Amino acid sequence: MARHLQREIDRLKKNILALSAMVEEAVQKAVTSLNRRDANLARDVISSDHHIDLMEVEVEEECLKVLALHQPVATDLRFIVTSLKMNDELERIGDLAANIAGRNIELCALAPVDCPFDLRGMTERVQWMLGRSIDALVNLDSDLGREVWFKDSEVDAIHKAMYQTVTARLREPGAEVEALVQWMGVCRFLERIADHATSIAKDVLYMADGEIVRHRGREFREKSQAAEG
Repeated sequence: MARHLQREIDRLKKNILALSAMVEEAVQKAVTSLNRRDANLARDVISSDHHIDLMEVEVEEECLKVLALHQPVATDLRFIVTSLKMNDELERIGDLAANIAGRNIELCALAPVDCPFDLRGMTERVQWMLGRSIDALVNLDSDLGREVWFKDSEVDAIHKAMYQTVTARLREPGAEVEALVQWMGVCRFLERIADHATSIAKDVLYMADGEIVRHRGREFREKSQAAEG
C-alpha cells in the first residue's frame, strides 16, 4: 500500500510540474506579446488556456483519488492538501496570462500609447517570483519561498505608482482614455500573478516546515528578516 501511494504521489508531482511549466510559458508569451505588440501571439496565449484548464482538472481528480483510496497522513497528507491549493493558484495564473493577452489585443487595435508604469521592471519581478515559487516547490526550499514572499512588496509599489500616474494623465486634455484603461488592466493582472506566486510560496513553507503563515503577514516577515540579520 505504501509503495503504491508513493507511486501516486510521484505521478502527481510530475503533473503539477507539467502544469507549472504550461503556466510559466503562458505568462512568458503574454509578456512577450505586450513588448512586441503582437496580437497573434496574444491569441495563442488565450487558446492555450484551455489546455491549462484541462490539466488543472486532471490534477484535482488525482488529488481526490489519492485522498479517497489511500487516506494519507502526516507529510503525505500535507503534500496532497498543498497540491490542491497550488493547482488552483496555477490555474488562476493561467487565466490572468490570458487576460493580459486579451488586453494586449485591444491595445494593438489602438494607436501606440506609452505604458504608464515600469512594464519591464514589473514583468521581470513577476516572472522571477513565478519561476522561483515553482523552484521552491520542486526543491521544497522554504528559504526561497520566503524570498518570493518578500519580493511581492516591490510589485505592489509599482502597481500603486501606476494608479497615481494614470489618474494624473487622465486629467490631461486629450488623454488616451481607452489605452490607459487597458494598461491599468495589464498592471492589475500582473500584480495578481505576483499575489498568486506569493501564495504558492507560502504553501511551500507549509509543505516544507508545516507552518501556516498566510495570515501572519508583517509579523512573520519581520521575524524571518531579523533572524537572517
